Amino acid sequence: MARRYFGTDGIRGLANKHPMTAEVALKVGMAAGHLFTNGSHRHRVVIGKDTRLSGYMIESAMQSGFTSVGVDVFLLGPMPTPAVAMLTRSLRADLGVMISASHNPFYDNGIKLFGPDGYKLSDEIEEKIEALMDAPSTDLLVEATRIGRATRIDSAQERYIEFAKRTLPRNLKLDRQRVVIDCAHGAAYKVAPLALWELGAEVIKIGVEPDGTNINKKCGSTSPEALCEKVREVRADLGIALDGDADRVILVDEQGQIIDGDQLLAVIAETWQRRGRLAAGGIVASVMSNLGLERYVKSLGLSMARTPVGDRYVVEYMRKHGYNVGGEQSGHIVLSDFSTTGDGLIAALQILATVVQTEKPVSEVCKRFDPLPQVLKNVRYTEGKPLEDKKVVQAIEAGRKQLGEKGRLVIRPSGTEPLIRVMAEGDDEGLVNRVVGDIVSELQKVA
Repeated sequence: MARRYFGTDGIRGLANKHPMTAEVALKVGMAAGHLFTNGSHRHRVVIGKDTRLSGYMIESAMQSGFTSVGVDVFLLGPMPTPAVAMLTRSLRADLGVMISASHNPFYDNGIKLFGPDGYKLSDEIEEKIEALMDAPSTDLLVEATRIGRATRIDSAQERYIEFAKRTLPRNLKLDRQRVVIDCAHGAAYKVAPLALWELGAEVIKIGVEPDGTNINKKCGSTSPEALCEKVREVRADLGIALDGDADRVILVDEQGQIIDGDQLLAVIAETWQRRGRLAAGGIVASVMSNLGLERYVKSLGLSMARTPVGDRYVVEYMRKHGYNVGGEQSGHIVLSDFSTTGDGLIAALQILATVVQTEKPVSEVCKRFDPLPQVLKNVRYTEGKPLEDKKVVQAIEAGRKQLGEKGRLVIRPSGTEPLIRVMAEGDDEGLVNRVVGDIVSELQKVA
């Protein structure tokens, strides 16, 4: 069945344009609230958001939708996505909502829904919500005496900070760590620096002055250049770059060099294996993770499963097969002992714990393998299905044959934009560049 609103990660789009309008947000609240109402007890939903200007509009509309079908609303204000997932469980809510477009610019926004267990909703449940969104609203409304109430939860930040701190080994302190944190002017601009400070670190903050339009703008995990410069300037031990909703993280070592999600997965996998904490004998990563990571993990006697791109697919695989460490090169790190989704702050704290315990610099701790040359190019298209073009298909087949067993080729359409992503990696950098170039050239002819 074709989905009209939900994509690979909730509903997302340009703010004030379909489907990211107040009208759609109202319908989502009504439909989801109605679907999750079962029994005569009071039902509740928690709603968090990042710092986008349009967040006020979407939040108010969803609040109206939920209360109109008899659901009480707990408003968290700006909070990281993983905090919303955690608080959904902690507050025994029937649903959790995060209003965010993650690492996208401010003019985009999105709606992510979590079930009472803190996990993102399944495709089947999202389809049921869509069906209810198209039903007459009068069929969903409750009588006046049952309209829900809205309450702002002032303790939400403290709850999440304490939760994050408890993921570290007992009595571990960050007293000698000078940390620069870039919060991307996003959802974690208050909680992340405060958590680090309470753990004893010397904290230098950037990206903590949101104005509604500067989220992810030349800052955060997708633009870590400012963080690299600041780390070198203040001679910090570590730099932490979160994205707009803080479910992903990129680190910077004391030399100002970027550390991506693949290296973080390698560090955590080896550390947890040594402690006897790693479950299922391996980790889960996406098809975009570097082949160097896979080879390194195997050298430790561990396995590495691959999933389609998207943290929801990583989480689904982890849950089905019993893994507790998974993530993506982009910085989504899922540690299911603690969280039901990616958590940038908690991932960074795990790395800091290893740094403190080994008394080694971050550059040494986080350099676990040499990544293979990897090239990623995006081709924007306007219409049609460029991947079905005959010459494009031939170019892709030729590329796979040229790379053979010494490389990988991943071609995929973006889940949120009209883009075709072409990624290749291998031991021969020149060959990798030629393969990507040939495919991109054919795609551009039909895009």
